[in-house]
Amino acid sequence: MNRYWTLSDKPVGAWPDAQTFEMREEAMPKPGPGQALTRTIYVSLDPYQWGYKRRGVEPTGAPCHARTVSQVVESHIDGLAAGDLVFNTNGWSAYGLMGEGVARPSYMVPRKLDPSLGRISWAVGVLGMLGLTAYAGMILQGDPKAGDTAVVSAASGGVGQIAGQLAKLRGARVVGIAGREEKCRFVVEELGYDACVSHLSPTFADDLRAACPDGVDVYFENVGGAVFDAVLPLFNPGARMTICGLIAHYGDAAGVDGRAELMKRGEAIFAARGVTVKDLFVGDFVADHHDAFLREMAGWVADGKVRYLEDMREGLENVPAAFGDMLRGGNFGKMLVRVGEDPTL
Repeated sequence: MNRYWTLSDKPVGAWPDAQTFEMREEAMPKPGPGQALTRTIYVSLDPYQWGYKRRGVEPTGAPCHARTVSQVVESHIDGLAAGDLVFNTNGWSAYGLMGEGVARPSYMVPRKLDPSLGRISWAVGVLGMLGLTAYAGMILQGDPKAGDTAVVSAASGGVGQIAGQLAKLRGARVVGIAGREEKCRFVVEELGYDACVSHLSPTFADDLRAACPDGVDVYFENVGGAVFDAVLPLFNPGARMTICGLIAHYGDAAGVDGRAELMKRGEAIFAARGVTVKDLFVGDFVADHHDAFLREMAGWVADGKVRYLEDMREGLENVPAAFGDMLRGGNFGKMLVRVGEDPTL
């Protein structure tokens, strides 16, 4: 039997709770022509997944969407054999199919993994879509230059920790925004950020201003809300802002457009200072940039120029709890859950 988590038939609230998901069992799926059966090893948990669920993208009864690292059990795909390791989208499920006719986001192309590039869990992290997101947003959109000040919110999270290090590689001065003090220390002492301020501080806005005496040239936005409000008056003329995520708004009432509200609050300063604001959707960069990104990032990681922290939880039964913890900021690093044996360890 295959076990998986799906949305329950209860109404989806602003934030997930104990009633939001239910575990189900069904017969093991059988691969048809052009398909492979795969065993899930790692499930990636990311804030965007809550938007999928609230918008009704995932039908009740289907496994909750997630990027995964899996091992092939049975294959009817040329070039893919039992035992091979793959990046795919099994979701919150112990097993799943990949290949012809299997629904997935168009830009999340399954691929065979090369364990020599690094830990296979990194395929849903620094060497996967998450890393490409940081690369596209910071390097291709933010374009930091030597002497610039770059600010990254959610700086210790999966995307944030990478984005800030990429700005450092470009010669920018990098300021992180995080929550707990231990996260701020990690960002500075382990990742090499020049400074990090806590958004939990009662003097947060003043702390950020003090950390950015020359203003802000590049802002990598993962949060929104009060964090955005603190960054807004610090933008320099010609600054660049990339909107990767707005986790503070993911629980907004249905029909409320968090991005539109953000843009309204920033409209006057954006116009007066010529601030460029770009939305970041990683799917726009896969076709043209993925292979070059993977080669470059793998080299940086191997050389120690980019460091990467995972928050690893254990067990399929604990996926919903880990997901809720991540949305509340309880993760420290990139959140993922190991739900099966990793043969490379």
